[in-house]
Amino acid sequence: MHRRIIVPSALAASLLLAIPASAADYVPGAPGIGDSYYPASGNGGYDVSHYDLRLTYQPATDVLEGTATILATTRQNLSRFNLDLGLKVSEVRVNGKKAAFTTSGEQELEITPAAPLEKNRTISVVVRYAGKPSEVKIGGWTAWHRTPDGGVAAQEPDSAAWWFPSNDHPLDKATFDVSVAVPDGTQAISNGVLQSQSSKLGWTRYNWRSNKPQATYLATLAVGKFDITTDRTAGGLPVLNAYSRDLGDNAGAARASVERTAEVAEWLEGVFGPYPFNALGGYVPNVTSGYALETQTRPFYSPRQFANGSNVSVVVHELAHQWYGDSVSVDNWKDIWVNEGFARYSQWLWSEKEGEGTAQELADYVYATRSAEDPFWTVKPGDPGPDNQFHIAVYDRGALALQALRNEIGDEDFFAVLKGWPTEFAYGNAEVADFVAYAERISGKPLAALFDTWLYQPVKPAAPAATGAGATRQTAGADADARTSGRSAAAAPKPVQPRSWKKIAETNTIHAHEEHAGR
Repeated sequence: MHRRIIVPSALAASLLLAIPASAADYVPGAPGIGDSYYPASGNGGYDVSHYDLRLTYQPATDVLEGTATILATTRQNLSRFNLDLGLKVSEVRVNGKKAAFTTSGEQELEITPAAPLEKNRTISVVVRYAGKPSEVKIGGWTAWHRTPDGGVAAQEPDSAAWWFPSNDHPLDKATFDVSVAVPDGTQAISNGVLQSQSSKLGWTRYNWRSNKPQATYLATLAVGKFDITTDRTAGGLPVLNAYSRDLGDNAGAARASVERTAEVAEWLEGVFGPYPFNALGGYVPNVTSGYALETQTRPFYSPRQFANGSNVSVVVHELAHQWYGDSVSVDNWKDIWVNEGFARYSQWLWSEKEGEGTAQELADYVYATRSAEDPFWTVKPGDPGPDNQFHIAVYDRGALALQALRNEIGDEDFFAVLKGWPTEFAYGNAEVADFVAYAERISGKPLAALFDTWLYQPVKPAAPAATGAGATRQTAGADADARTSGRSAAAAPKPVQPRSWKKIAETNTIHAHEEHAGR
């Protein structure tokens, strides 16, 4: 008989190998990712790298069936974790094994894998689910538009939970494959490039791929009957635009605007640098809403954006977001200015390029037509609060801040900042403070006071601040003189309204989502 002798150190090592980590070392992932405005948005404990969505949608009944395969990496030892989804789940598998699951709240899918998940491990999660998206209400509103011939998912700050399970926050971006089967004669539009389509037994399947990181709210799905135009840019980028066949009187104006997408994108490349994605386009479904949204590679436009005729300015706005908002996304929803201030300023630059009013003239007009008593000045674009996230001040005062920056550092450095920023933070996330630091680095000037004046102080900047940081001396002086002499600011001389102002103003409700009432 041979007895194995184990010395104490070897015994300790063998015990360490034999005993699994304590259950206490594995804890649930947080039910929210930590956003200051929307604490329930997203989840903690893991990062998603890819979504593979295989869907079937029946327009006649609004029934959506889906199998989502999610590839992710754990960022802690997980006993369980959450996904965001409003539809009914029938099965969940983690790493191929069936997992227990339950729901809580309005959108939390709580998943307990068969075995705890170690930190920094790649995992796969398969979720089978079904339901009628139009019947899902989260926070009292819906991101799903029912149309006469189908349905559309497009909303901000959330839209994913109505049609696929996700880590629903811009901090966790991923690539996407979206495969959708719909009845023959109906099309399915999504992000990126159409890889293939095939028909079988009365159904047509469309396979879309978005190969760059994409926030979940920027993923879109539109099912209906569309007229589709395709082309390629001079650089070979595929362009696909889609229009519902029942847009009525808005059809011509919608096409006259959206068909200029490639032209606008080419111009924006001169301002912001190379286009960051693998496809280009836009779509106009027959929805009753009035807003537009920068869904990645293929912006969504409500027909009402074209009710007063063609409006290329709205196309400029949504395409500018492909750089500012899509490639570089908010770190926290309080940083919304890094999206909207720049998209609005791009409209001012387009006006300047078209000879319909310079950015300075538009800045003067905004400054002069808003009296010091106007609540507009109490909204802080750098941190407007969830109730004012899409307030007009975030757009117009946000653009004023950029004109202030332009005047302070000069055109050469200013346009170097506009072009360099999307490269510096490409496919990632950033805060307002990151932009301030970047602008200071490029210009070599201290800019914290300027940005504090225009983004954070809840008052109309006084004449000296306005003169040095945005509005012209004449305009600022007139406003100051009016207050000094006891006359109302409204009585002060106003600049002539720039020719582009009306079309820009028509986009003021561009992200005013009616469905968010009461959220």
